[in-house]
Amino acid sequence: MSTTFRTAVVRTPGGPGSIEIIDVPVTEPGPGQVRVQIAGAAINPVDLGVVAGAFHALGAINQPHHTGLGWDFAGTVTATGPGVELPAGTRVAGVVGGVDRDFGAYAEQVVVPVDDIAPVPDGMELTAAATVPLNSLTAAQLVDLLGAGEGRSLLVTGAAGAVGGYVVPLAQERGWRVTGLARAQDEEFVRGLGAEFTTRATPRWDAVADAAAFQDEGIALVRDGGLFIGVKPHTVPARQRGITVRVVSVRPDGARLAGLLAAAAEGRLPARVHAVVPLGEVASAHRAVAKGGVRGKYVLQP
Repeated sequence: MSTTFRTAVVRTPGGPGSIEIIDVPVTEPGPGQVRVQIAGAAINPVDLGVVAGAFHALGAINQPHHTGLGWDFAGTVTATGPGVELPAGTRVAGVVGGVDRDFGAYAEQVVVPVDDIAPVPDGMELTAAATVPLNSLTAAQLVDLLGAGEGRSLLVTGAAGAVGGYVVPLAQERGWRVTGLARAQDEEFVRGLGAEFTTRATPRWDAVADAAAFQDEGIALVRDGGLFIGVKPHTVPARQRGITVRVVSVRPDGARLAGLLAAAAEGRLPARVHAVVPLGEVASAHRAVAKGGVRGKYVLQP
């Protein structure tokens, strides 16, 4: 067995060209931890922000040597620490939380708390499962902040995007009357989730779930005294017109993720793979994601 494994990091962030793939020592899982051999790791906009240095500039990252990349992953458990009963060989998916860390999911393997992962349903491809954890958990925790809709109107910005595509169905389950804001070519997808659709929104909504991170433009669409939920925890729009402003800051939650993976496997939530690319092509994949317009995830495969 090899004593090292490959992982993607940045030392001095400066865009995709600053990503390095290095060898680091294999570590054994501690109490309550598992080691997962990664089959796929999804690329998310937050990863582009880390690579560009946005979080370093905010003081949110303070790693002395390098910063690990990648949040969500799927793979197979290969080792467990004390107190973990999950058998080796179990197919799982999960999230590496936070941005201030020296390891991430862009790697051949990862050691994480067992509470941060969930089993992947039989029949679901691991590369598809890798697209689910971060965005579905973000959406579910965003909908928690929305609360019960009771028939009130909700506008979801970026409704065809990674987070918005989960917010739309999950908010409807909580009783919101949902309209998705997206580009014209995304109408079929948004309506397929059961929502109304628009390409241009006017200010009148009881609540706005700002999955597109419009920020001030998004809060302007909320009626006086309404509710705004943002997705950028380090940049909170100023309160105005009696609007309640909340911001989701996603946290790993294996128990919650299990239900979300099951819903995705059954087709009740989307699990969209745009392309599967080798880990060594991570910089090119980041450049492709940065161009925008992609529906579905680039998934890195070690």
